[in-house]
Order: sequence, then C-alpha cells, then structure tokens
Amino acid sequence: MKHTISILVENNAGVLARISGLFARRGFNIYSLAVGVTEDESVSRITIVADGDDYTLEQIEKQLNKLIDVIKVRTVKPDELLQRELVLIKVSCSAQQRHELISIAEITQAKISDISVDSMTLELSANESHLNNFQELLRPYGIKEVVRTGTIAIQKGTASLRI
Repeated sequence: MKHTISILVENNAGVLARISGLFARRGFNIYSLAVGVTEDESVSRITIVADGDDYTLEQIEKQLNKLIDVIKVRTVKPDELLQRELVLIKVSCSAQQRHELISIAEITQAKISDISVDSMTLELSANESHLNNFQELLRPYGIKEVVRTGTIAIQKGTASLRI
C-alpha cells in the first residue's frame, strides 16, 4: 500500500541523505520524493510517497522521529490529502498536428510551455492518475521526453503540519 509521509526538518546539509538512508536500510521503496522550504526558511518539508505495510510504516515513523534534524512526522491518509505533481512532456509536432495538440492542452487545462518547428512541450499540474491519462493522450504524437516532479501534498481542511 502506498503511504504519503510529510516530514518537517531543519534546513541543514545532509538531512535528506540521512532520511533516504533510513528508508534504504529498512527496504522501504520510495516512489516519490519532494523537498522544499516552508513559510519558515529554516525549515524544509519533505514529502515522500512510499510503499509498504503498516508495520514497516510504523517503524519508519519511529526511526524518523529519532533523527536530530526531524521536527515532525505525519503520515496522511489518502482521503485527507490534496496531492499534485508537475509534468513537462515534449512531443513531436508537425504543423498539421499543432492545432490538435493545442486542443488537447485546452481540454486538459495544460499549458504550452514551448513550441518549435517540430516539437511542442506541454506542462500540467494534477494528481497522478490525471497525469498518467494526459501522457497516454500524447503518446500517439511521439513523446520525445518526459520530466516529472515528485508528489507534493497538503492536508485538506483546517489541519496543518507546522512547527
């Protein structure tokens, strides 16, 4: 089962290495990892999407809480999350196909980030399934390159992970 773990850490060198090492030692596969500063520049938020059973997750949480630079750890249930990823997809694009790709961008609410003589780069921020569908829509045009960020997530409603 996939779990989304949100971790507040002190913004110090080596913190990410220690956290990813902890996951590796436990054999807990990381599917997605995103790091960014919070409203306090001395604190970073690490969002990890990983696969494992509940026991392994509990052990990871306990180990994370023992790390010096870790401030807070919270595993958020899927129904309590707003999750997004960003994807940039460069596709082959002839002059005749350009209008079709512009229509796909409008329908999917994607942004056209770059156009050249024989390619177009589209950008979309959405949940994982929407991005997967978007990529499948573009596959017939000939995908040249895909760049995808890790998942970022925030809890719905008034709950928040803060210092």
